[in-house]
Amino acid sequence: MTSPIGPVDASLNPRYAGFATFARLPRLEEVDHADIAVVGAPFDSGVSYRPGTRFGPSHVRESSRLLRPYNPAQDFSPFARTQVVDAGDIALNPFDITEAVEETDRAVTALGERVSRIVTIGGDHTLALPLLRSVARTHGPVAVLHFDAHLDTWDTYFGAPITHGTPFRRASEEGLIDMTASCHVGTRGPLYDKSDLEDDARLGFSIVTSEAIEEHGVEAAIERILTRIGDAPLYVSIDIDVLDPAHAPGTGTPEAGGLTSRELLRILRSLRDTNIVGADVVEVSPAYDHAQMTGIAASHVVYELITLLSMQIDRSRQSTQP
Repeated sequence: MTSPIGPVDASLNPRYAGFATFARLPRLEEVDHADIAVVGAPFDSGVSYRPGTRFGPSHVRESSRLLRPYNPAQDFSPFARTQVVDAGDIALNPFDITEAVEETDRAVTALGERVSRIVTIGGDHTLALPLLRSVARTHGPVAVLHFDAHLDTWDTYFGAPITHGTPFRRASEEGLIDMTASCHVGTRGPLYDKSDLEDDARLGFSIVTSEAIEEHGVEAAIERILTRIGDAPLYVSIDIDVLDPAHAPGTGTPEAGGLTSRELLRILRSLRDTNIVGADVVEVSPAYDHAQMTGIAASHVVYELITLLSMQIDRSRQSTQP
């Protein structure tokens, strides 16, 4: 294997200059092999409140310019151990949700034939459904670790069955998720009715609420999460509104009382021994962001996911070496 090509050297090219790939990584077409790809999915036709997440991928990329190659929290250099690339954006139909969902599935499935793992930047949470369809086609039903202020297991909005509030209901109904190992984290705020929680449990989800994390602490939450997901193939889906609006104001459906960015990063780092098969970070709406607060938080979340995937690939390689 050739040595991985890493980010542009900031000592030779200022961070604010050059192509705005994620973390200034090489583009997919610039390498002959890639392990992990970051891909954008600029789509927000499934939103129910504030629009604008179609501009999320470019905003997160721009906010990622200050990321550096070594992750001290994990004592690991993901870009040195694996080839990570930016695969650009998927061209999605902004007028037809059904078509956009199918396009997403086709595009990530094709990309999955070239790389081992994919991290998708949205876009709204509608995208989780086609992303889960793609990974489940390879891995079977997967455990879903869903970070969000909201359940996203509602049935319909205005009669529409596929929106950003319904992906995990459809995924459960289609048999895409492991109903014994899936979990919401950070949910909070008012619901339509208590039956929302009853439906959610029936669809296969356990819940670690924002209030539970405040009351019992992050370490207790981590223990519950790791016990729940076990060793199942894991898909991590992160709506940036899991963070409190103080940490992530640039999102479509903000709710008070959310996690801090530090708490979210700590929970993600605890997943280092899990079997992550894919991930997304969605619902960044730059029009409501200021000082790149939301974009910076999202870029660090993507970086932690890349680190986890890189560690996983590196361990697999080490175990197969004579």
